[in-house]
Amino acid sequence: MTSVIRGSARAQSMKAALVLIAAVAAAPIDAMAQAARYPARPIRIVVPLAPAGTTDIVARLVAQRFSEGLGQPVIVDNRPGGGTTIGSALVARAAPDGYTLLLASVSLATTVPLYPKLPYDPIKDFAPVAAVGQSFYVLAVHPSVPVNSVQELIALAKAKPKQVSYASAGAGTITHLTVEQFLANAKIDMLHVPFKGGAPALVALVGAQVQAIFNPIAEILPQVRAGGKVRTLAVTAPQRVPELPEVPALAELGLPGCTVTTWSGIYAPAGTPSAIIERLNAEMNRMAQSAEVQERFRSVGLGVVGGTPAALGEYLSSEIARWTKVVKDAGIRID
Repeated sequence: MTSVIRGSARAQSMKAALVLIAAVAAAPIDAMAQAARYPARPIRIVVPLAPAGTTDIVARLVAQRFSEGLGQPVIVDNRPGGGTTIGSALVARAAPDGYTLLLASVSLATTVPLYPKLPYDPIKDFAPVAAVGQSFYVLAVHPSVPVNSVQELIALAKAKPKQVSYASAGAGTITHLTVEQFLANAKIDMLHVPFKGGAPALVALVGAQVQAIFNPIAEILPQVRAGGKVRTLAVTAPQRVPELPEVPALAELGLPGCTVTTWSGIYAPAGTPSAIIERLNAEMNRMAQSAEVQERFRSVGLGVVGGTPAALGEYLSSEIARWTKVVKDAGIRID
């Protein structure tokens, strides 16, 4: 009787093992079939920021082109809050099937040193797809501020420590960290006035509520072109840019440590089939090579990037290291 029971147990174990082996063997086939049908329904691009900012502008350009190239509607879903962590966490938890994507700015890196208890790991929980747009920042002051150059702004800040104010899109945002990097290199101290986003920060500058700002080129360029609303002093690009040819780069003014160019990138949840990543990457690179797309990006002061998933992954790792040092050196904390 005992031997019969043992034999039955062995048979059940063998059956379970065979079922497991069959399931494991079938998984790659299912993933391949899923990738072959992709996309079969609308795709959602989550933007972890409010509408109207640089990342949102980029997302809507990408959504339009992806929809045309992939043959499915591509919807932009703005999920602001938590310093971009709410929208990013949503994508990290999404099914890895290519239908929920994240279009993130450099904030995916800057949140690491600022939020010790992030609900996701930017490296482990996301699969890089491709870099999208490249941006930089413009240092500008309100016309009422009695300076016409970076050197004069530095002199004013040294003469009046903590009295010259600057706006940011919020404590710990990339605009805040960019200014902190500038202050450290220039050895000055200014008064930080955080706002809930880059748009209200720029409105405050135009309204003379603050005196200075580092603002993304795509957001401040319309104000510059309007004339008389802001006075531009420098750009954080490595050299002068075609959009503002008369404005010097901080690097040429003896502040090379203040060079900041940022990429926005598309990420999928970790575990997304490689065939789907490759399809999305190919679509992004096809888009990047379009003269029309390049011109549309250029019209708002952006560069279109493209490239490999590996290149985006390396960029993210390097930016985490860079901004972790800035946060630590400046002693920035998010309460």
